Amino acid sequence: MAEAIPVELARGESGWQLLRAGEPYFIRGAGGDHSLEDLAAAGGNSVRTWDAEGIRGGMDTMDFLDEAHALGLSVTLGIWIGHERHGFDYDDPDQVRAQFERARQLVERYKDHPALLIWGIGNEMEGFEDGDNPAIWEAVDDIAAMVKELDPNHPTMTVTTFVHGERVDYVHRKSDAIDIHGVNAYGGARVVADWLEERNASKPFILTEYGPVGPWESGKTEWGAPYEQTSTEKAEFYKQSHRLGIEAHPGMALGGYAFLWGNKMEATPSWFGMWLDDGARLGSVDAMTEVWTGSPPADRSPIVEPLKVDGAPAAEPGDSVKVSAEAADPERGELRARWELRRDSGELLTGGDYRPYPLLIEDAIAESSVRSATVRMPDAPGPYRLYYTVYDPAGNAATANLPLLVEGDVRTPLPMAVYEDGFEGMPWSPSGWMGSTEHLALDGQNTDKVHAGRHSIRMRYEGTFGWVGVAWQHPPNNWGDSDGGFDLTGASALELWARGEYGGEKINVGVGLLDDGNSHPDSVIEQVEGVVLTRDWRKIVVPLQRRDLSSIKTGFVVTLTGRRTPVTIYLDSIRYVR
Repeated sequence: MAEAIPVELARGESGWQLLRAGEPYFIRGAGGDHSLEDLAAAGGNSVRTWDAEGIRGGMDTMDFLDEAHALGLSVTLGIWIGHERHGFDYDDPDQVRAQFERARQLVERYKDHPALLIWGIGNEMEGFEDGDNPAIWEAVDDIAAMVKELDPNHPTMTVTTFVHGERVDYVHRKSDAIDIHGVNAYGGARVVADWLEERNASKPFILTEYGPVGPWESGKTEWGAPYEQTSTEKAEFYKQSHRLGIEAHPGMALGGYAFLWGNKMEATPSWFGMWLDDGARLGSVDAMTEVWTGSPPADRSPIVEPLKVDGAPAAEPGDSVKVSAEAADPERGELRARWELRRDSGELLTGGDYRPYPLLIEDAIAESSVRSATVRMPDAPGPYRLYYTVYDPAGNAATANLPLLVEGDVRTPLPMAVYEDGFEGMPWSPSGWMGSTEHLALDGQNTDKVHAGRHSIRMRYEGTFGWVGVAWQHPPNNWGDSDGGFDLTGASALELWARGEYGGEKINVGVGLLDDGNSHPDSVIEQVEGVVLTRDWRKIVVPLQRRDLSSIKTGFVVTLTGRRTPVTIYLDSIRYVR
């Protein structure tokens, strides 16, 4: 049986450093679920996960660790700590105790694997404001102390969203069990060390996420849409962040994890991913290859300039807009381009929560080439974004996009879908997880049991008793502190279809969740309780006649109660109708 490779945190005259098997170890890492083989080939030596389970969409964690070790990669293995915005209640001793027990089981299961480098206890669990809830920090410190007792061979780290507020005080002065401060920083990656020194930090840090300028940090259009860097601009920013945020601070910075080694929808489909969803490599991978090895790859990704619009970016419904592009292949190969117009998500800060892809506007591209496109703007007013992706002969890619606006009053057509054959393009996001969410799985692409179309929602709760719920929110993660929602005046009901795995499952469904105690409440809260499911699809109706539907921020809510055995339900064709 393989044995742990001991890792220790040492402090000498030149400052802090990691020692792995007694030898200095500097982290050249990335976080994400793309190919570990590609990471090793690019010169990386470590990968970070946000939790010790759910890796690569369900890949067995031990298999993941084995693969990493075989490729010469170490793993900072995450232990997910609950977020209040997801409904975790740190004043609930049962939830805190269950979280502690889960962490203990994970440590005992994986502590002796030779790929393990560091335990990453939590990720931005303190929230985005001052991070001053002592109950959260007490729970984190208790878990860190337990980890150190069970596993003396690996350091402990907790990861915060930057270093403002009370974070430095809690991590560096109030916790003896946390060894390393993990910091997620994007536009501010280069000043993390300076801020830590100004606040008299006493522990080393790792840039646990760094990459392009975030959507919350970038410039914006007149209507508030953030400008995204091109993939070429991002590549340079990765290199600068590594050089100025990590390499410039020996003895304090232990290395970093570039974000994201993969692809995801967050703000836009291309904002953070270092790879496209079709597997194409972007310039940020080239940049990190050069950082890690000293040389860029032999065949580099294309380079691209920001898109330029001929005229104003705001147009009338149905108008044509001309956009030009400049791109080139460093190896002078022939390029091919893809143009897409999508609805804009309108989100600046998501915390990494799941988001559906923005709706693709079919037939919007009237003419296109590598150098330009003519776009017929939709009839529906609102914000849109034009995406430009260019590929070289080797399949490497570059990206740029441009916010556009169709002027006019935004109206909601009926019927309006909450869920229809997938989460992509839907107006509300299933971001509001509640109850014992650590035992909840939600799959919007289920193909096993479907009422209409190709997909349905599969909701599975593996907790013993307790309860869970999911709220479809606009904007995503809106617990009443943000404006948003839709005016659904004229709708008479919310309809959906549901069934159980075996029959006898009981659910509550409804519209609205946010009462008048919130800054931005739902205009109505209506629920149908105690619906007993069978193994056949049944139609459920939430009546809404003569109700105020002028501001529906929580478009749909479903809750269920656990039993002795897992509970699985299926939902489909959720929509508002006249």
